Amino acid sequence: MADAPKLGFGPYTAPSQGVLVVFCDEGLEFGPATAKVLGSATGLVARAAKAERFTGKNGKSLDLIAPEGLKIDRLTVIGVGKPADLKPQDFVKFGGVAMGKMPSSASTATVFAELPDGAMTGDQAADLAQGVLLRAYAFDRYKTKRKDDDKPPAKRSVTIATGDVAAARKAFVAREAIAGGVLLARDLVNEPPNILYPDEFARRAEKLKKVGVKVEVLDVKAMTKLGMGALLGVGQGSRRDSRTVVMRWDGGKKNDAPLAFIGKGVCFDTGGISIKPGAGMEDMKGDMAGAACVVGLMHALAARKAKVNAVGVIGVVENMPDGNAQRPGDIVTSMSGQTIEIINTDAEGRLVLADVLWYTAKRFKPKFMIDLATLTGAIIVALGQEYAGMFTNNDELSHRLHLAGEAVDEKVWRMPLSPFYDKMIDSKFADMKNTGGSRWGGAITAAQFIQRFIADKTPWVHLDIAGTGMDSRSSEINKSWGSGWGVRLLDKLVADHYEK
Repeated sequence: MADAPKLGFGPYTAPSQGVLVVFCDEGLEFGPATAKVLGSATGLVARAAKAERFTGKNGKSLDLIAPEGLKIDRLTVIGVGKPADLKPQDFVKFGGVAMGKMPSSASTATVFAELPDGAMTGDQAADLAQGVLLRAYAFDRYKTKRKDDDKPPAKRSVTIATGDVAAARKAFVAREAIAGGVLLARDLVNEPPNILYPDEFARRAEKLKKVGVKVEVLDVKAMTKLGMGALLGVGQGSRRDSRTVVMRWDGGKKNDAPLAFIGKGVCFDTGGISIKPGAGMEDMKGDMAGAACVVGLMHALAARKAKVNAVGVIGVVENMPDGNAQRPGDIVTSMSGQTIEIINTDAEGRLVLADVLWYTAKRFKPKFMIDLATLTGAIIVALGQEYAGMFTNNDELSHRLHLAGEAVDEKVWRMPLSPFYDKMIDSKFADMKNTGGSRWGGAITAAQFIQRFIADKTPWVHLDIAGTGMDSRSSEINKSWGSGWGVRLLDKLVADHYEK
């Protein structure tokens, strides 16, 4: 996390420089430690609040430059609304707001983790710190020229002042691991496609060995032997060979079946022979956001030493149009033995998932499989960028994912599956075709296609993250093009329901 400030915890002590961030409710009331440090400056806050019409609403803020009576350079007051209504996710958001209010010129900031009725808990203080890390992220490694007034200090630090330093530090260990997974996923999505091609993606995944993840990379020869004709067909037009990467975290009991997470990793998607329009095609470097999430999740689980067995499997390819590229009309044989007529080479992600899902189910016999893919524009038409589309054959898993999404604000919305839609992907020449042949129900027919490759009646969820995995809505904890969406969602699912 090179972009992250140095982050620490300490007692409630008045800072002598930098930025001080404090919290108030809708009555502009402060906690006792905060009020003591502010002293007479509370009157200054009241006057400024009246002038700025600041009322302490949740997430709103008020800035005072060089406030009289304090040695600090800036005072930021963040409203929490009604403290009784606060949810855990609010504290992560408040950390993001606090970091966002730290000017680029500032080198130090102190955040008082205190509500009007007293100190925040260790968990709440740790949530603040996680929000700081998530908001601090920036992907600017390829910028060689920056204006002097836009350059941040070489060293930046943020101190979370809390009533129980030890509890906050202990709670932050897991939250820092999760944030590390989110930022890793963002990095992968943001990288340009000439840097992050399939083999390089696999090498980056192999770095998870440092946190205890076992990593295995299948090359073209190995995938050919396995019969992964659907996945290999997508990548055959690229000079960059395809890869399947298998990541294992064995934190649970030896004989426990693993949880399985599968990601679509199309490092760049031209559409192949069915080439996409040129406008906006540069965004297709993010067509591997599902795979990025799986890598980030495996980092998070291992780094926080989750008590669970988990496997992450990603199919990593490039979809390019050359003389060897797959054509509309081709018929390929998947690892499952089912044949697929290619109608549109731009419907490639489902082909990758078909083989990777079948492989995962047969090899690992997992408790469940969850796949993530920037699969269809149709899901953005249906749900925008607020929700990922969720398709599933298991009501319990659906409900648990819904709760996890609400808890971390990475929301999912269940979409229908029905045999009716299967008719739309039946083929005259093969077992199925890779598109529904019309604009209607595009996200659903894609999910119906994938469902045909769920072996052994394994509980399964497909998450279409085309609207959330990249270029998604800006939030207080993410200003990046690559969002890292899904890492916190799936970690929450695992932590709440599957760890022992």
